[in-house]
Amino acid sequence: MLRLAGDTRETWITEALNDLPSVLLDHAHCEKKAASTAVSFIFRYPEFPHIIRPLSELAREELRHFEQVLTFMERRDIDFVRQIPSTYAKELMKLCRKDEPERMLDLMIVASLIEARSCERMRILSEALVDVDPKLAQFYRGLLACEARHHQIYIDLLQPMYDKEIIAKRLAYLAIKEQEIVDNPGPLARMHS
Repeated sequence: MLRLAGDTRETWITEALNDLPSVLLDHAHCEKKAASTAVSFIFRYPEFPHIIRPLSELAREELRHFEQVLTFMERRDIDFVRQIPSTYAKELMKLCRKDEPERMLDLMIVASLIEARSCERMRILSEALVDVDPKLAQFYRGLLACEARHHQIYIDLLQPMYDKEIIAKRLAYLAIKEQEIVDNPGPLARMHS
C-alpha cells in the first residue's frame, strides 16, 4: 500500500527513542514542510486545476498536525527552533529531473514517498511508545491513516496527466533510491534519518 522498496532498519527506533526531543522537533519541521510542499505545487502548477483543492486540503491537514506536534513539544518543554535537518529530502530532490513534464512527475512521487516513509516511521513510533508515553503513542497511531492517504493523494493526482505505466516505473525506481538513502543514515536522530 505504501509502495516503499523496503523497511526501516531495526536500529532506527533505538536512535529515535534515545533522542526523542530531536525527533519531535524534526517531526514538527516535517509537518510544516509538508504543508509548504503542497502549497508550492498549487503555485507551481496552476494549469492543473484538479490538484488545487486536494492539495489545499492536504496543506491544512499538515498544518493541523504541525500544531499537534507543537502541543506535545510544549508538554515536554521542547522549544520549536531551527534544527539541522537530515539529508533525506535533499537527497531525494537531487533525483528529480529538471525539465517538465518529468519534473512534476518526480516531485509528486518524491512527496508521496516521503509521506509513505513518514507513515511507516510513525507506526514504529506508535508501537514503541505504548509503555513509554501512551498519549504520544496514540497520537502517532492516529496519524497513520492520514499519512497513508497523503501518500495516495500524490499518486492519484498524477493519474490524469501521466500514463499509469510511466508512473509505476518511475515510482519503482525512486522507491529503490529512497530505500538506499534511508539505509545509509546520517548521525542525527530524525524522522527520516
